[in-house]
This record gives sequence, structure tokens and C-alpha cells, in this order.
Amino acid sequence: MILAPVPLTPDRDIPAPVLSELTALYAANREFQALSGDFPDPDDIRPEQVAEALADELAHPDAEVLLARAEGRLVGVVVTLARHPDPADPDPWIGLLMVGAGAQGKGYGRRIAEEIERRFRAAGRDAVRLAVLEENPKGLAFWTALGYEVIDHRPDRERGRPCAVLRKELGAGG
Repeated sequence: MILAPVPLTPDRDIPAPVLSELTALYAANREFQALSGDFPDPDDIRPEQVAEALADELAHPDAEVLLARAEGRLVGVVVTLARHPDPADPDPWIGLLMVGAGAQGKGYGRRIAEEIERRFRAAGRDAVRLAVLEENPKGLAFWTALGYEVIDHRPDRERGRPCAVLRKELGAGG
């Protein structure tokens, strides 16, 4: 599996073929999209909506949007944030980790998470955080199985949705 930054055109747009792949990945995760409310109609996710959703991430200097590919096809996307907007929060964050519906259950999510942890560890970071929507028991089960622990419950910063905040120490071995 290869994890690489999303390519951008000179105008800092996502190239159309990549945007099509991302749109298909987002659309294939209908259950999550319906839960998150990030798109007006989870049954009709359009490329321009995905581009808009990622534009804020791509504009943030501490954010990184990475594509996960296996055997040449897109299997996942992950958004990380090196610094949280709250200066009292010292840890980097995983803002989103989404695996394509057809690639779920094959270990890609775990491998993506482990690679992100490795990157943060190599950058000298001690821990990583993320938030899971309270109404997403599958997401919570996934992250706790990887060793993340719930440290708080609070609304998310963008929409006020109830979330569990999880944290994992990044010791020398993981």
C-alpha cells in the first residue's frame, strides 16, 4: 500500500481523475455520510462537493490529505492535522480516515492508521488524537481496537455534533 499526498494542479485544484476516484470513495460510504451530515444528500455526492469539502483541509498549512492506494487503485483517504486549532491541545490529529466500501475488512484502515502513527512518531510526536461521532459505534470499535482510548466527550468544532475524543500514546514501538 502506498500513502501519498493528494496531487494538485498548478491552481491547487484536485485533478479531475483523482476527484472522480475520491467522489466514488465518499459515495460508497453512504452509511457514514448519512451519519456525518457532511453532504446534503448522501445518495447523491458530487465531485464539486468533495472538492469543496477537501478545499478547507488543503488550504490549512498544518493539514495533509493523503491517498492510500493498493495495486494502483484508491482504497482510502486520510486527513491529518499537525496542530489542533486549540493551543492547549499538544497532539496532532487524524481528522478523517475513510476506506472505500469495497476495500473494508481487508486491513487497509489499520495499515493507514499505523502509517500515520509512524509518521507522527518519526516527527517526534508523543501521541495522536481523533474524534468519533457518538452515533458511530463501528468507528469507535475500530479505533479502540487499535489502542486508542476515549479521553473526552464533546461537540465537534464545525457542527457541534456529539463526539468521543480518543488519544493514543505513540511509544517507540507503537
